[in-house]
Amino acid sequence: MAGAEHEVLVARDAMTVYSFLLDGANLPRWQTDVRSVGLSSGSTGSMGAGYQVTMDGPRGRPVARDYQITQARPGAEIQFQVVSGPSLLRGGFYLSTESAGTRVRFALEAPSKSFWSFVHPAYRGRLRAAVRQLEKLPGVIEGRTTAD
Repeated sequence: MAGAEHEVLVARDAMTVYSFLLDGANLPRWQTDVRSVGLSSGSTGSMGAGYQVTMDGPRGRPVARDYQITQARPGAEIQFQVVSGPSLLRGGFYLSTESAGTRVRFALEAPSKSFWSFVHPAYRGRLRAAVRQLEKLPGVIEGRTTAD
């Protein structure tokens, strides 16, 4: 499996960060390649909730990357599984409380369809770029722009 992870510190309490991440409607606020998100099943932010997501794909074409929340531990962890799209990623947000706020780790795993998808640098680079978007999260949640 190919994977990537990244972490940031958000100067807010764990439940504030958890609630923000649990609501799929917030994705476009910090993930630049997300065009739209809509709840497709279940209740917003609950375990089992499904979200219909349209993202920028190759050459700017829209790509579906719908996902479902598979694990939700309030203030601590959110796991999800992409259920449609070019790559059926699994991922999660893992939160831990620190004196300065909440540390958030974003991890993605992509099951390899072949040996080459596992070792191909461009494929691994896309995963790393996806998790690095987490850098925008503190500014969004803390209510400041990335220029601050």
